[in-house]
Amino acid sequence: MADIGIPFTDLVAGLPAATPFVGPETLERQRGSAFDARIGANESAFGMSPKALQALIDEAPRSAWYGDAQSHDLRSALAEKHGVAPEEVLVGAGIDGILGNTVRMLAGPGTPVVTSAGAYPTFNYHVAGFGAVLQTVPYRDDAEDPEAILAKMRETRAPLGYFANPDNPMGSWYEAETMQRLIDGVPDGAVLVLDEAYIEFAPDGTAPPIDASNPKVMRMRTFSKAHGMAGLRIGYTIAHRDLITGLNKVRNHFEMTRVAQAAALASLRDPDFVAGVVAEVARGRAEYAETAARLGLRALPSATNFVAIDMGRDGEYARAVLRALDAAGVFVRMPGVAPMDRCIRVTVGTAQDRAIFAERLASVIKALG
Repeated sequence: MADIGIPFTDLVAGLPAATPFVGPETLERQRGSAFDARIGANESAFGMSPKALQALIDEAPRSAWYGDAQSHDLRSALAEKHGVAPEEVLVGAGIDGILGNTVRMLAGPGTPVVTSAGAYPTFNYHVAGFGAVLQTVPYRDDAEDPEAILAKMRETRAPLGYFANPDNPMGSWYEAETMQRLIDGVPDGAVLVLDEAYIEFAPDGTAPPIDASNPKVMRMRTFSKAHGMAGLRIGYTIAHRDLITGLNKVRNHFEMTRVAQAAALASLRDPDFVAGVVAEVARGRAEYAETAARLGLRALPSATNFVAIDMGRDGEYARAVLRALDAAGVFVRMPGVAPMDRCIRVTVGTAQDRAIFAERLASVIKALG
């Protein structure tokens, strides 16, 4: 960063001029045209519930007003759904926004924070942005390693750790018993963020019971995936009420719009729509597995709305495939850390998206040789 006299803090001056992701719109501007298949950001290709869309439309005329700073009605509905008290639920601008406030709340400059190398990079972005220090452990067999996370938390005495179940970017998952052992093993005086953004797509028995009386874990959920509301930026955490109080001390109290709250509440009341999305995603995952097999590739098992496809070579080859798909009008992404970077990661799109992907991936593989 050039020195032109702006009084940046030392922390900001030392950070790279970067964000965790380059969005598809930016890529479209760079390539000069829109993608034919937008299947890289794990957005829902199936939209939101018609009831949610109607609630959004009905609320739109009142957008001159701030949204309810307490998200009272939505928090109450979420508390009832999960069997907790409203004081044990906090609504925020997606899991991303809540992660930022969680890091701010628990990890000051120089504080060790534990995650997996190659896991969700937005968490790392917040850790760096608040001056804390990432301590990472490797994946094991294409999955996050709960034992290694706990060992590193103990070793570094980190007050904060991160684990996703199901995992992004690999789509792997653990059963509830393993996750409960992870929660039970969190050291005294530490907190584990358990990111469950994709939990609706996972098999029964993936999520352990929610116990908001436990101050060692924060359960993160979102409306961005199965509910189809990524653009409305709305997620929530369930945690001990003292952790919720801490978040309330640092959050932006008016970040939640009226329309987002209204749409999310309506979507909660339309479980059949979400179930339909989950079923279509399961069909799409099976199609991707068939596509991969026809091309001599392997689709990793997934409990999410995306599939990691093992390209059978190294990261350089996978990046070449990614660039070629981009040039061919198909937006996908890939893990950023070896050995997972031998894969590309493909969101389950519509039937048309999936057909385009299958045809153009075959062409790309043939052209690359």
